[in-house]
Amino acid sequence: MATILHLSVTAAALVAQLSTAGGPASRAVDVPAGPALSLAQAEQNALRYQPAVRQAEGQTEAAVGRVEEARAGYLPQVSASATYYLVRSGALTTVTTTSGMPLPTQSATSGGSLQYGLWSAGVTGSQLIFDFNATADRWHSAAANRDAARSNEDVSRLQALLSVRRAYFTARAQRELARVAEEAVANQQKHLDQIVEMVRAGMKSQIDLATQRTALANARVQAVTAENSYAADLALLNQTMGLPSESVFELTDTEMRAVPGEDGEERPMIEGAIKARPEVASIEEQRRAQQLLVASTRGNYFPAVSAVAGATDVGSSSARLSPSWYVGLTASWALLQGGLTTGQLREANGTLAALAAQTDSVRLQVSIDVVQGRLAVRGAKSSIGGAEEALTNAREQLRLAEARYQTGQGSIIELADAQVAYTTAEAQEVSARYSLASARAQLLTAMGGSR
Repeated sequence: MATILHLSVTAAALVAQLSTAGGPASRAVDVPAGPALSLAQAEQNALRYQPAVRQAEGQTEAAVGRVEEARAGYLPQVSASATYYLVRSGALTTVTTTSGMPLPTQSATSGGSLQYGLWSAGVTGSQLIFDFNATADRWHSAAANRDAARSNEDVSRLQALLSVRRAYFTARAQRELARVAEEAVANQQKHLDQIVEMVRAGMKSQIDLATQRTALANARVQAVTAENSYAADLALLNQTMGLPSESVFELTDTEMRAVPGEDGEERPMIEGAIKARPEVASIEEQRRAQQLLVASTRGNYFPAVSAVAGATDVGSSSARLSPSWYVGLTASWALLQGGLTTGQLREANGTLAALAAQTDSVRLQVSIDVVQGRLAVRGAKSSIGGAEEALTNAREQLRLAEARYQTGQGSIIELADAQVAYTTAEAQEVSARYSLASARAQLLTAMGGSR
């Protein structure tokens, strides 16, 4: 009884203040309006600015460079050199040039020393003829890894698109939830204004006024929380687009188009996803690259044959050069390596076996992604109808509760419950609609499609 009396006195003291109070309290975060941003524009921003996408592009470029490096060993190798020596000697001297060509013998004068200049210029070249495809397979292996890097680049783009779509619709849904919270504050304020007049007229007790003020305060807290969440979701959207966190946009799209075949048979969708997903293409290219690397490593057991040629001019001055040239064949064969090639081959075969298992794992994951995406879409579609029906009923419940309260037939508790039910139903309807958009984004990515 003492508690009720205290609330009544407090409420009475606040009647005059509340009757002139303005709208909802100021928000903790004021999100200014920015330029319009559609989902398509957000996707373009992600593909252009997202660091993960740029990193994947750089890795692809590096893989292209490794193909050129591996191919270099299969092409002619030519080098040129020029050398000048200043020689001073007091004895019989034979100088050998850096190209391996000997300088004619020079003898010192009696009791003195000999000083002369030595000029040397030459060109050498070599061409691999046959090494049991060790170099060719290494080259083709690098090319397969380049293709795998390109597929990984596509994977990075798909993941960037999925992230930005989810962030976009999460922020869009939170904007709607903030609107629902603002509407709840407006309704609670309207109820408070009505109760103030009814208390003044002696139609309602002051406990109703205190109860309604509590409801209004709670609604304001929820509105602030919703606005804060919206600001945080906008920052996350900027992150997924690769833009500064303070960038502000007005999100325009509210739906995502249906994924082709989302209501069709499951098995064809899985088969199509396995063909379209870049993860599958990447792992298969990595497996092919490893098979070629195994073949290249096996070639190290056998000799390599190359053609060599060279031409050299050597003399004591640039005007007195003696030309020489040579051509020939060289063969190199590592007979004893301490088991190096055997170990390398074993390592390569082990990696190949691991990639085979990883290929099966990726295919299984694709199947699970498609199944989960279809279930998410189906569940979201089912929940929309129920959420819309619940919202319609809650709206009618609130209308009846307001009418009953104004005529004195209903209680403040009934009115409060009806308002809570209506706000909750609005939030559920918003969540259901945007859950469908996020589910379709998930299914589209599972199918390997960018649109």
